Amino acid sequence: MADPVYFDYAATAPLDARVAAAMAACLADPALQANPSSGHAAGRAGASRVAVARAQVARLVNAPPEAVVFTSGATESVNLAVLGAVRAAGAGRRHVVTSRVEHRAGVEACRQLEREGHEVTWLVPDRDGCLEAGQVASALRDDTALVSLMHANNETGVLTDIAAVAGLCAQRGIALHVDAAQSAGRVPVDASLPGIALLSFCAHKLGGPKGVGALYVRRRPRPALQPLQFGGGQERGLRPGTLATHQLVGFGLACEIAHASLSVVAARTCELRDRLWRGLQPAAPLWRNGAAEPALPGILNVGFAGVEGESLLLELDGAIACSSGAACSSATGEPSYVLRALGRSDEAIQASLRLSLGSGTTVQEVDRAAAALVAAVARLRAVLPAGALERIA
Repeated sequence: MADPVYFDYAATAPLDARVAAAMAACLADPALQANPSSGHAAGRAGASRVAVARAQVARLVNAPPEAVVFTSGATESVNLAVLGAVRAAGAGRRHVVTSRVEHRAGVEACRQLEREGHEVTWLVPDRDGCLEAGQVASALRDDTALVSLMHANNETGVLTDIAAVAGLCAQRGIALHVDAAQSAGRVPVDASLPGIALLSFCAHKLGGPKGVGALYVRRRPRPALQPLQFGGGQERGLRPGTLATHQLVGFGLACEIAHASLSVVAARTCELRDRLWRGLQPAAPLWRNGAAEPALPGILNVGFAGVEGESLLLELDGAIACSSGAACSSATGEPSYVLRALGRSDEAIQASLRLSLGSGTTVQEVDRAAAALVAAVARLRAVLPAGALERIA
């Protein structure tokens, strides 16, 4: 039996073999076993590798290396950005602007701020998942401490015009945090845009290791930021703890690979996504959740009338590895709050799958997956009561 087609790049990208080799070599090198914060020669050797990685990571988002703070992943980066910035803003600025379709890390951080007495304005996208800069402009107030928005949605792939939002924030002197976990390495990301104070992303979406991420913190003017952890003062006191040299070597190389191949991989992935959408048409009635453009190249969120997504996943088990929503929210068993914010009914949400492609996806895999999906949908619909599909459609 053939290996399953991997269509869950939005949850995590497979570890790039070149990254794995570089990390293994680092772990095996006796000269790189010391704490990179130590002042002796062995520590300095590790620190040198960390410095190279920091520069590689920074280059991916057009930032200076000294603006990069290493973390355990995008979830920690988002929490440090949102909680750290708002708590440090002072009593006169207790308002936050975000959206109903943020990653759960951003949603839960903002809910925590509400519990602490801060006021949060939750923007709602249109039915295609698009947020307009005008919505942000209308929500800004004199006491707004932070705007926190995803660049690319993790379930629909829809892109927000961050440049426009950053311009608004720059004009008003309000800090903007961009969650770029899905977009960094897949589309161009420019942390240097005036208005962007903080930007979070991670390694494992890029073919790097799990357990490591980064937060861009603008150097001038530097946003006030309260740390969430306390300890040895690493990462300019914002994220203390011993740095894992081998993980950072992997993160840096993954960023370098993504940066070098970004335009080619993005164009190819977009073609494959569109080929998959065409290949699914025999399974009509079906629909697309989220705008086709502007969107990430590799995410296709599709609903199949008369079919439950979880049943379809079971039917496909062993043929396709994909998701019925965000992997980080799968444990709750709740219908997608992202699709609900787009106005989808519970029935439509439960009929939807997220298919996410990436740099390793092939034409053959797309065609095999499309055929498997069409066949699986037909099998599930065959047991529906007579006339049920016509009523749903």
